Amino acid sequence: MKSLDLLRQAASDPRLALMLPLGFSSGLPFLLIFSTQSAWLSGVGVPPREIGLMSWCLLAFSFKFLWAPIIDRYDPPALAAWLGRRRAWMLIAQVGVAAGLVGLAFADPAHSLLWSVVCGSLTGFAAATQDITIDAWRIDAAPAERQGLMVGVYSAGYRVALISAGAGALYLSDFAGWRTTYLLMAILTVVGMAGCLAAPRLDRVASGPAPDLSKSFSEPLADLVTRYGAVLAPILLLVALYRMPDFLSGVMAIPLYKHLGFTNSDIATATKLYGVWVSIAGTLAGGWCVARVGLMPTLLAGGAAAAASHLTFVWLNGYPKHFEALIVAVSCDNFATGIAGAALIAFMSSLVAPKYAATQYALFSSLYALPGKIFGGVSGFLVEDWGYPRFFTVTSMIGIPVALLCLLVWRLQAAKAARGRRDSRWRRVAAHDNLPPQEESP
Repeated sequence: MKSLDLLRQAASDPRLALMLPLGFSSGLPFLLIFSTQSAWLSGVGVPPREIGLMSWCLLAFSFKFLWAPIIDRYDPPALAAWLGRRRAWMLIAQVGVAAGLVGLAFADPAHSLLWSVVCGSLTGFAAATQDITIDAWRIDAAPAERQGLMVGVYSAGYRVALISAGAGALYLSDFAGWRTTYLLMAILTVVGMAGCLAAPRLDRVASGPAPDLSKSFSEPLADLVTRYGAVLAPILLLVALYRMPDFLSGVMAIPLYKHLGFTNSDIATATKLYGVWVSIAGTLAGGWCVARVGLMPTLLAGGAAAAASHLTFVWLNGYPKHFEALIVAVSCDNFATGIAGAALIAFMSSLVAPKYAATQYALFSSLYALPGKIFGGVSGFLVEDWGYPRFFTVTSMIGIPVALLCLLVWRLQAAKAARGRRDSRWRRVAAHDNLPPQEESP
């Protein structure tokens, strides 16, 4: 009955429906400058070390908090008067994504990577900016109690985009070539543009004195320091390390599959079609565990499982061109990372203050990807020196410090909560003792 009620709400609210094309728009460019592009580069003979360095095109996602306050507080010239601040920045970012994908279509990575680097970096910057604007519009568009439903619809559109840019692009590349594939992906950006133009305008052009931009950076950070104190350092370290194994495997997994003799169609079927649904199942399982078992136990188990799943890539090395073995490895990895992803999102969401939710969440979501993307850039050098089995064995060991940090943060937060309860109890006692004597009733 509850599910039917949610479906009725979605059908009756056009803003929920708009999250579908906006989610699609957000998800489309990611794989096209990540694992799908890795398949292209690997197929034309680009060595692993250069493929790893190309993953740095995604670094914009880890630094988007630096320009998010500008987008949050300032209007782009001309367009803002027509579309409003949120949609104006959104449309600019979407045009940037389309331009970057068109540029990538005309790249020739077999002979030179420079054009691919330039266009990939442009696409990454525009895509990160688009994410900022879509998140901001979503937060403006619905009250807090409906944000879960908004995110759910957004995630559905995002997953469809991952299938299109993953499985769809790999299938197309086998018979149409990479240039045609990327041009078709660029055309698909009109889905998000249509969603942007159809979305209601929720803001007006700013008037009055210019906003104080410095406070948009300092106040959210000061709030985190005030609320968490010394506990903030291990929290930030945990967020930074938690998904590092996933980002490292994301860069080198497809080169491994190509090295083992799997075709683009094999990889598309296993990782981008079947694998997406396994990831969804893992995400749902992670959400269920957070609700039933608790946040910190799920965070601990998910982080350990996601890192340990890399050992299936070590095992896969013994089964070249064995499609069933590929399915087993993808199943283990995607299900475990789905659980870990759901747990991390819930953990980061629990850390932010409602007043600074957008900026603080942008900070955490940028931080969690930064180390993985930086080290992902040099992962190709490690593969060439160590080989794939040793590389994935080492990445699986990252789960050890992640587990220790989970236990440390869990213990520190529990101790802080206990102190808070004691202080609250003492304040109530002190307030009771200082109450003036009540007059007796006549």
